Parts: sequence; structure tokens; C-alpha cells
Amino acid sequence: MTAPIDTLRKGAAAMGVTLSDWQGERLLAYGSLMLKWNKVYNLTALRDPASVLTHHLLDSLAAISPLQREWSGKGKLLDVGSGGGLPGVVIAIMRPDIDVGCLDAVAKKAAFVQQVAAELELPNLRGLHARVESLAGSYDVISSRAFASLPDFFKGSVHLMAPGAVWLAMKGKVPSDELAALPKGVAVFHVEQLTVPGLDAERCIVWARKESA
Repeated sequence: MTAPIDTLRKGAAAMGVTLSDWQGERLLAYGSLMLKWNKVYNLTALRDPASVLTHHLLDSLAAISPLQREWSGKGKLLDVGSGGGLPGVVIAIMRPDIDVGCLDAVAKKAAFVQQVAAELELPNLRGLHARVESLAGSYDVISSRAFASLPDFFKGSVHLMAPGAVWLAMKGKVPSDELAALPKGVAVFHVEQLTVPGLDAERCIVWARKESA
């Protein structure tokens, strides 16, 4: 039977991502924490480590190479509707140069992310409890994974976009209806198909930015 770390490394490598020992250990530790605290925090419908590895860890790792291409330097990222921290915690582990805030309207889910940051010693990660519409601040990348519809995601977070910022929306199949109903002032510049090893499902990233005035 293949060890989880080998499955994780092989899957990441297939998506162009090289894991250091430190990163691999923390990703698996995060998956374990998610399962350990699931009953308390209601973080995931999944119940076994192999499913968490594929459907959560590798699925979130699929955003790392695209993010590196679109935002290669230091910055601040807000993960909206983050739940138990997907993909925000994975991004924080893989990109120590990015300060990641995992935002959720459910207090105990934000508290779980705070716990993960402490236990895994991730100074660039924090959990935020608020509704996105009421949050203040300025971010270089605003991400979401299976959150609201694209129009709601863009409208709810546009006030948090720093100059030159991008939206990174992880979706299943290409959401054609949502793309046809974009609010004014939003420009989608790339819809990127993803292939996640071991996951037999469609995945894509919708990249967008504010239109220039």
C-alpha cells in the first residue's frame, strides 16, 4: 500500500508542484487535524484520510502552480467562505511569502483555522470570523473554493481588492451561466481547466480582476 506522503508527493508533482519534507508533513498533519476535529467543528463530509488527501489536499494543491504564475511575489490573500481552511491553509503552507486570511461566517470554523496556524506553526495564516460584506482591508488575491455563485463572490468582495489584485475562484465544471451574469466592472481574463490526480471530476479556476476605469 502506498504511503500517504508518497501519494501526496506524486499527485503534487503531476500538477507541477514540488513538496519539501516540511510542506508534506504539514499538509498531512492538517488533513489529520481536520478529521480529528470534524465532529466538533463540522468541517467536512469526508470521513477517511485517503478521501481527504484527494478531495481536499490535492484538490487545493491544484491552485498552487496557477497562483505562482499569476502572483509570484509577496502579498496578502483572503480566502472567502474558507470553512475548515480550503484552499487557504494549503496556500499558507505552500507559499510562506503570502499572508493568508481564511474568512468564514461561522465562528468555530475560523477558530479551527487559528488552531491549525498554532499547531502547525504557520505565522502567515489566520482565521477570520466575519461576513465578507462587512470586512475591511485590502488584499492582492481573493480566493474561494465552491463558495457562492461568481456574481455574489465578486460583488461581496470587490471592496477588498487592492490595486492590481486578482480573484481566484475554484469551481467544478465551467460555470457558464454564472460567467454570463457577471456584475459590471468585473473582467474574467482566464478560465483554467484543472486535472487533479485521483479525482474523477471536473475542476477549473476562474481568474478575474476589476476592469480599469
